Amino acid sequence: MGEKILNESRTELYLSMHYMGPALGSLRYTMDLSTTSVGTDSVFIRYNPQYLRTLFIERPRRLNRTYLHMLMHCLFLHMFSAKEHEDAELWDLASDIAAEYVIDGMECPAVHELVTDYRAGIYQELEEKVHVLTAERIYEWLRTNTPDYNEQVRMEQVFHLDDHSFWQRIPDGKNDDSAGNPELPQQQGGNGRDSQNTGSEEGKKSADIPSLTALRMKGNEWKKNAQRLKASLEIGKLPSEEVGSLTRILSFTTKKRTSYREFLQRFSVLREEAAVDPDSFDYGFYNYGMEMYGNMPLIEENEFRESRKVEELAIAIDTSASCQKSLVQEFLNETASILSSGENFFHRVDIHIIECDDKVQKDVLIRNVEDMKRYADGFTLKGGGGTDFRPVFRYIEELRTKGQLRHLRGLLYFTDGFGTYPKKPTSYDTAFVFWKDDEMNDRDVPAWAMKLYI
Repeated sequence: MGEKILNESRTELYLSMHYMGPALGSLRYTMDLSTTSVGTDSVFIRYNPQYLRTLFIERPRRLNRTYLHMLMHCLFLHMFSAKEHEDAELWDLASDIAAEYVIDGMECPAVHELVTDYRAGIYQELEEKVHVLTAERIYEWLRTNTPDYNEQVRMEQVFHLDDHSFWQRIPDGKNDDSAGNPELPQQQGGNGRDSQNTGSEEGKKSADIPSLTALRMKGNEWKKNAQRLKASLEIGKLPSEEVGSLTRILSFTTKKRTSYREFLQRFSVLREEAAVDPDSFDYGFYNYGMEMYGNMPLIEENEFRESRKVEELAIAIDTSASCQKSLVQEFLNETASILSSGENFFHRVDIHIIECDDKVQKDVLIRNVEDMKRYADGFTLKGGGGTDFRPVFRYIEELRTKGQLRHLRGLLYFTDGFGTYPKKPTSYDTAFVFWKDDEMNDRDVPAWAMKLYI
């Protein structure tokens, strides 16, 4: 009966939103007596049959909404990020707000519910503060603006629809043996709001979760589902009131993030640097020792070694009014941290940090770690006008003509993407850097340039 109820709900959702077809067909159903309601682990919708029966009879539209709510968690990969966040309750709340925000923006009769003034007020405040309502950004905002106990309980009551305890049971790969064997007892987790231990053998068996390998495969499947859904929404050009903010949120969650530290290797060069190399030595001394003493090789490590690191780099910073100072500061701090580690940069470097809005405002030459730290600590946002990316490229060509950037391998342009791009490709690698989930325009980046999401 539980499976029939869920199939009925899925059919209603499909008739109202055909574009959700692949996602709607990606979840299987299983009875699970360890919950008093319903939830998902990204593979199954796990349900208590009595809860489904009651909800289907008394509030069928709420059942449809709960089904769609769980799909949003899967498409946005909320359950796979749960263990990365220290405060599990705040992450649960942030995920629920993100899912409900998208659903409330849709004009879909199958899930429509009246948006209360309280709920609308929370959305408005978050839109003003975090701009893009992804679970990650909502969580960070809640961490710095933690509601008091009563307010948090009220928010949970308003936005909470499904059981998240299954998220905490998902293995994280640290113990592959237990994670890969679904017959082993699984540890109860989550916030406990909807979970209970029935003690029955049937309840315990139904609480088994898929193997680690199966969950990894399912995670990749949901990523592909999200990418396909985003593409179909963009191609189909459905009315904005029908899909609400779904396309916009998907555009942020489907961006492939790259390690800034690893990406810098693209601009590295091979050269010698002064450093003891324990893995190499002068074979002349080695042979001399063997010939002179018979069995006593003379080994002395080389004082120079070959390293592949960044020697020369240009970093442009968009200082227009649309770029947030806090994000620029984070980017500079991260660059300073990487520079100080010595893994990616030589001890002496030539890094030009160029501040620009619609014209070049400032060029700071960084020679070493101390220069970078001083610059990052004393950074102030100058400019604040419109954005034109072309002056930076013209300025770099002037520096190269003067011989100040003789070995330039690449340019990193930190920006939100709103501005006028150059049409002519560069002879060096150019990457427009978009930081985290900030409001961005990456559609107009020219084909010859790279887009880096970090």
